This record gives sequence, structure tokens and C-alpha cells, in this order.
Amino acid sequence: MTTTRRSLLAGAALAATLAMTPAFGQSPTEIELFFPVPVDGQLARDMATLIKEFNEGHPAIKVTPVYTGSYDETLIKTRAAMKAGKPPAVSIMSANFLRDLQIEGEIQPLDTLIKADGKSNDQFMGQFFPALSGNAVLDRSVYGVPFHNSTPILYINAEHFKEAGLDPENPPKNWAELAAAAAKLTKREGDRVTRWGIAIPSQYDTGGWLLQALTYSNGGRWFNVDYAGEVYYDEPSTLGALTFWSDLVKNKVLQPGVQQNGAVSTAFLSGQASMMLHSTGSLTFVRSNAKFPLKVAFVPKNLQNQVPIGGASLVVPTGVEGERRKAAWTLINWMTSPEKSGWWSRATGYFAPNMQAYELPEMKAFLDKNPDAKVAVDQLAYARPWFATYKTVPVRKAVEDELANVLSGKKSPKEALVAAQKAADEIMKPYVEQTALKLPGSN
Repeated sequence: MTTTRRSLLAGAALAATLAMTPAFGQSPTEIELFFPVPVDGQLARDMATLIKEFNEGHPAIKVTPVYTGSYDETLIKTRAAMKAGKPPAVSIMSANFLRDLQIEGEIQPLDTLIKADGKSNDQFMGQFFPALSGNAVLDRSVYGVPFHNSTPILYINAEHFKEAGLDPENPPKNWAELAAAAAKLTKREGDRVTRWGIAIPSQYDTGGWLLQALTYSNGGRWFNVDYAGEVYYDEPSTLGALTFWSDLVKNKVLQPGVQQNGAVSTAFLSGQASMMLHSTGSLTFVRSNAKFPLKVAFVPKNLQNQVPIGGASLVVPTGVEGERRKAAWTLINWMTSPEKSGWWSRATGYFAPNMQAYELPEMKAFLDKNPDAKVAVDQLAYARPWFATYKTVPVRKAVEDELANVLSGKKSPKEALVAAQKAADEIMKPYVEQTALKLPGSN
């Protein structure tokens, strides 16, 4: 090889290297990703792995994950960072917060970024399961990109089922079957329950989500999907759902009082509960730690199979501009690609929002080995948007406070829902007066 040819090849190699790295003397664009988990735990480790891979493959961008606690805490911390003039470039936000964030002008539409990639909004959202659009597309603009999503599912201890004379291959399909199975599975020593037939988390956020799921399965509407100032807490379908939940406590097959997510999972894994209603986002953890044959199934229906979407979307806060905005979009597209969407699903238990993830060989192999992971995907045919209104969190907490009163025996379901409706209406009143009740010619 001649000296000239060696020089040309060396120059080409250098040019290629420079094309993949920031300009000489230029630092990478640094952005933060707010991620709703505690600092420790497997989810944090999985996210650290994901971001490390992104940073290694994108030397012009440096992403720092910031672990921000629960969904509610992530909302608070994102808003605080924005108020301080230092918004994160990307935040993984509870999907049902997007409407409130849009009303307050705290997140930006992604339409121009989508258009710059040569796609329409419909083409961009077409890569995701249709059920996710309701919590991502607002007023025909894309405000959030689905990242990890879930539905509630029923978890079953197959050993307990067989022991009680039940067939784990034929799980409860309706409320009557669920109540009957819970009664058979419950164990007592005198008046003391030693094993609960079913466990249901009722803490903030999860409690409202699962009551919405039961209301949907009872033929109801939880909120007005087209208008952010109406909820339907004091309706027959919601009353029936809360009464069913309350009756499980009264019949002593479900532990009374507010139950935390972690305590419910622990009770199920330790054999102190035979069934649980929980998020599919817990599936990998439960599967990995169960010392018994595990089965999962649709949420049992009363009048129809229907559940709310759960999980989170990637959003770009208002105030993120220029190179940081471009870097944020690069990260969002990478994290929601079929390959990474599938990897995250296999690692966590959330279903992959990108439909093409399920066409990849590694995902097909995973589902062959773990058919339980397909249940939440199959249930998507019956999924509807997650509760989203003006002031989502306090409006949600209005009914969750009353759920706690019912499960603790302090109020009847009817009393609780009347109070929840009154509190929610008061919270939403300013928005209602400025929108639906602000008529032409009025002051």
C-alpha cells in the first residue's frame, strides 16, 4: 500500500470518527431524564443500563438519569425544576398527567419534531398500540410518546387454586366467579384469617386506577374523555364497582384498610394471598420471585371486559429548546424504538408500546417461554384511556380518600362517592367556569 493511499484511508477513518463525535473542542449536549423510581431497585438498574448504552452510542449527547420517586413526586419535581428555570429535557411522566400539563402550558407539542422527520402525527403514532393514543394525542397534537405502559391484570397462585379445588387454567372471568374463588381460597383459624383469597392495592394512584378498572368492567365511564372538567364518581356503575370491592372486605376475603403496592405483592409472593389485582408492570418482579406456579388473567368483568391504560410517556417540558430539544428527541426516538421497547418490556413486565417490538425474534422467543406476558397485550383490545382531567392528582385523590374510608369501614360506598364527587367538582370549578360555563357575552 502506498503512503498516499495509507494517508487517504487514515483521513477517511478520522473523518468518520469526527462525524460520530462532537466537534473538536465541543462538549456533548448534556440533558437530564427524570425517571419515576426510587434510587435503588431493579428498575433503576435497568434504566442505568439503558442510558449507558445510549450514551455510548451517541457521544454528542450525554444523558443523566435523575430518579424522582413516584409518579406524583415526579410531577412535583418536574414542575419545581421548570419554576427554577432548569427543566429536564425529558421526563417520564404518568400518562394521565399529560392533559393537566397541557392545560397549564407545561409540556410542549412534538408535532414540529415529528414533521422534521418526514412523518405526519398519524404516521408517528401508528407505530404504537391504538389504545395508547388517548393519553398521548391531545387536540390532535402529540404531547407524549408512550414508553412503558400497563393494564391491571389478575395474578393467580396455581397451587392454591388446585388445593381449593379450582382450576388455574380456568381463572375467574366475572365478578361472581372472582368472589366465589376468593371465598374458597381464604383460610381461617377461628376468627383470624391466615390466608386472604385476594389482595388489591388501594394506595394513592393505584387505588384510583383499579377502581376505574372495576367501573369500566361494570359498564361505566370514569371521566369525560373529551372534556377535562367532568368526572363520574357518583354514578350507578361506579357505585356498583365500589360496593363490590367493599363486599370483598365485608365477606372477609380481602384485608380491610388501605393496602400499599409493595405489601400486596409481598403477601401474594409469601402465600398470604392467593390472588391479587395488580399492574402488569409488576409481572417480571413477581415471576422472578414466585416460588409457586404463576398464572395471570384478564381483570374479571361484570358487564364487559374493559380496563384503563396505565404507565408512562416521555414528554418534553416547556422551555427546552435548541440543541437540548434535538437531543431530547433523539433520546425519545431511541428509547421507543422496537428494539429498546422490547428490551424494556422483557426487563420490567410493562408491555412494549411499539407494536413492531412483538415482531422481533427475541420478543417472540420471550413470549414462547413466558406466555403470561401476552395477557396484558391481549387485554389491550379492551383498553380505554386512563383518567385525565384538569388538576388530575387532587381530583384523583378526592375519590381515593373516600375509597380509604370505605375500605376502613368509616363510610358506605354511596356516602363516599357523593363526597368524592362534591370534592372533585370543587377542585375543577375554576376550569369549568373558564371553559364550559364561559358563554358568549358573559363577564
